[in-house]
Amino acid sequence: MTLSEKVSVFAGAKPIGPYSPAIRQGNMLFASGQIGMNPETGMLVEGGVEAEARQMLENLKNLISSGESSLDKVVKTTLFLTNMADFAAVNKIYAEYFGPVFPARSTVQVGALPGGALVEVEAIAFI
Repeated sequence: MTLSEKVSVFAGAKPIGPYSPAIRQGNMLFASGQIGMNPETGMLVEGGVEAEARQMLENLKNLISSGESSLDKVVKTTLFLTNMADFAAVNKIYAEYFGPVFPARSTVQVGALPGGALVEVEAIAFI
């Protein structure tokens, strides 16, 4: 694989670091971590972990759509939480966006996330 084979995909909130929001390679789409950032304001949405989770998944949906895929083609996600006590609340919202066949997933508690976010998700999807 050469760099010229990669296609950067941009939709939604601008990255807050030196990375591509997503990379399309062949029939695969690799979405970088998405947080609950309002793409219009560049700020985290207010309302706690549930509001952030919903915005985060909307951002992921829009990003994956711009890469010519969809949430039903996601095969793997990684979910990052700053507090594992939020696991159930985030799962409830996550289940609204994925299913009935859920992608494989890992969930990890982390010390902190970019921008002070409470939750982040990354994904791999087929195109």
